[in-house]
Amino acid sequence: MTCRYLCSASYPRRVLHDLTGVLHVHSTYSDGTGTVPEIAAAARANGLDFLLLTDHDTLAARDRGEEGWHDGVLVLVGEEVSPHRENHYLAFGLERPIDHAGLSPQQIVDRVTEAGGFGFLSHPFSKGSERFERGGRGMPWRDLDCNGYAGLELWSFVTDSAERVNSIRELLRFIAAPGRFIDHPPRRNLELWDAICRRRRCVALGGIDAHQVGIRVRGRVPLRLMAYKRSFRYLRTHVLSGTAMSGDVERDRKALFDALLAGRAYIAVDSLAPARGFRFWAEGAEGRTTEMGDHAPAGEWVLRARAPRPARLRLVRDGRAIAEREGDALEQWTDAPGVYRIEAYLTAHGRERTWVLSNPIYLRTS
Repeated sequence: MTCRYLCSASYPRRVLHDLTGVLHVHSTYSDGTGTVPEIAAAARANGLDFLLLTDHDTLAARDRGEEGWHDGVLVLVGEEVSPHRENHYLAFGLERPIDHAGLSPQQIVDRVTEAGGFGFLSHPFSKGSERFERGGRGMPWRDLDCNGYAGLELWSFVTDSAERVNSIRELLRFIAAPGRFIDHPPRRNLELWDAICRRRRCVALGGIDAHQVGIRVRGRVPLRLMAYKRSFRYLRTHVLSGTAMSGDVERDRKALFDALLAGRAYIAVDSLAPARGFRFWAEGAEGRTTEMGDHAPAGEWVLRARAPRPARLRLVRDGRAIAEREGDALEQWTDAPGVYRIEAYLTAHGRERTWVLSNPIYLRTS
């Protein structure tokens, strides 16, 4: 396998391995139309390092021995805990599926934690389509103030895009050319996430919610919409791991999940431009360095961002932009406490579009 990492004079001394993947994917074990080997092949065709499978209310893929390395792609199996129409939860580290009957949002989180797992809120800001009755109610998470979840799906490729569709024509346009339809995550998603981050660490992920809608006949899918291979081109989650992938499933699972839980991750629309190589960190006195996801004491810090190509880079503190640069680097001194993150924008198809969203660095007074 190939190990790709960031290590140059323009980056901090600590080497972090940039692993690119997709998450929130469904297979034939729930309501997707692809088998695990077929989905892994779609990931491999896109040059991905990992794939997090989250079928509804089942761990069948793991139980049948399909978790592990698939020709260079690490497939890890979680579960989308899926109560009817709301409070879906992407859960990992479980030995058996969660019985969620009658549970409140807090009880779902607690049940996963008690079982030794952890999780992320699935499309928590979903409000449904105003145009189509079937999606009018959405599938939201009903209690953002509950405790114990690691983070949330900040930007959902299918859910957030579909909720913008207001006509049959727009729906056909999205199916035919989804890349032209994806501009930015909903502003409301960012505002609610920023509010949560002011209170506690909350790791943001980009999810696909991939099903490859279609009909499977005799082992083939002659009719398919939103094929896995095409969907995996767009919204990805990059995880910066301090440990290179080794080929040992247990070790690699732990390294990936440790980095994800620490918030060392960023969301990227790699179809605009490859984002591998992005980095956001802070440097303090006496050589102190802190990374995305870290909590550190407020004081004098220089916040630094590097991108693999020129873009409009914007530094955000507590939900408000405080600095902006055109180019492949941004540096900003601060002594103010706050939750800092980076947004990067590129122009494509005649308009500016979100390219990268970092997880925050938390500079706290206590």
